Amino acid sequence: MNLLQACAIIEKARKDSILVATMGAMFAFDGLKAAQPRISSVPLMGGAASLGLGLAIAEPRRKVVVVDGDASLLMQLGGLATVADRQPANFVHFVVRNGAQFTGVANLATPAESCVDYAGLAAAAGYRRTYRFDNEAAFAEHIDETLAAAGPTFVELRVVTPPPIPGAPLKMEIPELQFHRMGAEARALSTWLKEHPHG
Repeated sequence: MNLLQACAIIEKARKDSILVATMGAMFAFDGLKAAQPRISSVPLMGGAASLGLGLAIAEPRRKVVVVDGDASLLMQLGGLATVADRQPANFVHFVVRNGAQFTGVANLATPAESCVDYAGLAAAAGYRRTYRFDNEAAFAEHIDETLAAAGPTFVELRVVTPPPIPGAPLKMEIPELQFHRMGAEARALSTWLKEHPHG
């Protein structure tokens, strides 16, 4: 499956769960017109799990769905232990594994791609449940039970790596908008949660 297919399955199933997405997944959810409740973890690369954990603690009766990247997770593996320590039952952590950073642009290889086991790391840290999917049909078949189960839950999604854009630079600058987007989305999410109390 590809990134857009994986994100489409999540978006269709999440209902009013809070969505926390980073990097490529953020743009995929933009393309899917994902609405509130959501917040993007950009440019907080590596911080999606910790951001999602804070929301899960603050909103214990609402599901929090984190859609992380493999390279992002590697930057802050301590987030796995922090989530596992708190054991939030309403926390589902998806990691999109495509083996590349700046996917579709420079496609820099993700460190340790040949040996790292993300679901294994989550299980060793103490996540309650772990899953792996590399097939769109299988993922779609099990998404509802995956989201419904008591967490913390970790789901490793193996997706194909799109080809790099010919002539794309190896160094990229994040557009200025991205440095303001997270703050604007945080304010919008706060407003939405006040207007839609769970319960």
